[in-house]
Amino acid sequence: MKIGKTNAVLIWKQLEDVLVPRLGLTVVERAVYSHLVRHSRLEGRVRLRFSILWLARGNRLSAGSVRLAVRRLVAKGVLRLVERTKAGHVVEVRLPEEIRGIRRNRIEPDGPARVPREGDLEERDFLQTKARREAIHARERGACFYCMRRLTARVRCLDHVVPAVRRGSNSYRNLVSSCAECNAQKGETPAEGFLRLLYRDGRLTAKEFTGRLRAVEALAAGKLRPALRSEDAKDD
Repeated sequence: MKIGKTNAVLIWKQLEDVLVPRLGLTVVERAVYSHLVRHSRLEGRVRLRFSILWLARGNRLSAGSVRLAVRRLVAKGVLRLVERTKAGHVVEVRLPEEIRGIRRNRIEPDGPARVPREGDLEERDFLQTKARREAIHARERGACFYCMRRLTARVRCLDHVVPAVRRGSNSYRNLVSSCAECNAQKGETPAEGFLRLLYRDGRLTAKEFTGRLRAVEALAAGKLRPALRSEDAKDD
């Protein structure tokens, strides 16, 4: 399906200023999305047929990381999966302004989205107040998000799934309750890679490893929403 010309400069501004921070896109997800936009919308097409190997080679990434990124982008509404076969995928590639959740905060031509109302959970900084930090810990029910060991208030901390140095946000989609050991060992390692390390070291069973990978996907998709007991709490 052909469409009219697309403003590439505007798309990239919206990608960096709005889409990445708002949806907490990882480095791999951003690379995959950019590649798909390049070969679809910027060439006047909404739909694109591709193979995981083609996409991996184009980004110099592993097929496994690309496959997971595509799944996450579909879950976040960035891509719409039309067809998936052994021969490849067919997706509709959405521009930032076409994605639900981004679309409602009108994107201005010359800058990022309008600042939404305070009550919007998606826009809250969960490191900002004690109530929000506690909400993240409560969501994990007293266990480390990665190794699943039980935590106490003295040994727990908050960890960025996508590290802050890689533009990871303070969104509830990117913060988890973690033990100090996992927090120190993970560093800038992608969550999926760190979980594989825990599995190889025998700290996770095969079933737990699979469950943790699904939890990472659910977190990124906004399915693990913390419960705040009040509108907001005072800073420490």
